[in-house]
Amino acid sequence: MAEAGEQFATDDNILEKIDGIERVLKISGVANSAWAKAFRVDAQLRDGHVQSYFLKISIGHHGCESLMGEFESTSAIYSISPDFVPKPIAWGSCKSVSDTHFYLAEFKNLALKLPESASFCERLAELHKNGVSPSGKFGFHVTTYNGDLPQENSFTDTWEEFFANGLRHMFKLNVELAGPCKQLEVLMPKLFDKVIPRLLRPIEPFIKPSLVHGDLWCGNAAVNIKDGKPIVFDPCCFWAHNEYEFGNWRPKRNMFTEEYFAAYQLYYPKAIPEEDYDDRNALYAM
Repeated sequence: MAEAGEQFATDDNILEKIDGIERVLKISGVANSAWAKAFRVDAQLRDGHVQSYFLKISIGHHGCESLMGEFESTSAIYSISPDFVPKPIAWGSCKSVSDTHFYLAEFKNLALKLPESASFCERLAELHKNGVSPSGKFGFHVTTYNGDLPQENSFTDTWEEFFANGLRHMFKLNVELAGPCKQLEVLMPKLFDKVIPRLLRPIEPFIKPSLVHGDLWCGNAAVNIKDGKPIVFDPCCFWAHNEYEFGNWRPKRNMFTEEYFAAYQLYYPKAIPEEDYDDRNALYAM
């Protein structure tokens, strides 16, 4: 993977985003997926310091849109809680390789393990509490990608409408990718006409749009080795009901045990009506 990254070490559009760079010392691969490659770039600056950067590369229209979404998402989190994400620097299109795009950020040395519950959940609750949706609505100003799937982020006045729009969009993508499912077609009217209104309409007077990471599974949270603090990355943000964040925590494979739910609720209690909390969590886990 390092060899694949060498061509980006001299890309003018990337290098111009690194303030004070003299030369790239090394570029090494750190991660790989079906839709993106990630690298560590070590650069010598003109003041003599050596600085490391995180570089993600993707191709095509969706690659461009997803990296823009990651930059805007990370920037949104950074504006509220700057120690909770690596500092975003830039995104754009490469000059040396056509239809190839990049996202550039500060590089953090991470212990790839789940942060301890108390400090992590306190930081997450602060993010959810302290952000203010610029429009006062639910949604986000750009498309963000959950993995390689574009999310429906158009702004709405109510959480019920936003959630329903997003779920319909994901079901549509599923049909396009995997074909129709008769069982799902039978269940969808009851889901959208009965279940979603029943669970989400009662909470509307008691919630505000909170900035959520959007894909907070165990693989997108870690510990900063330098200071031992929790850190998150690879977000696909939007302004949502804060409890949406925990749909990813419901499957046991993601390792967020009941300890994490309880720790978070010390800082941000369950929405009213509390008796619907588990059913809402099951809905958000879809």
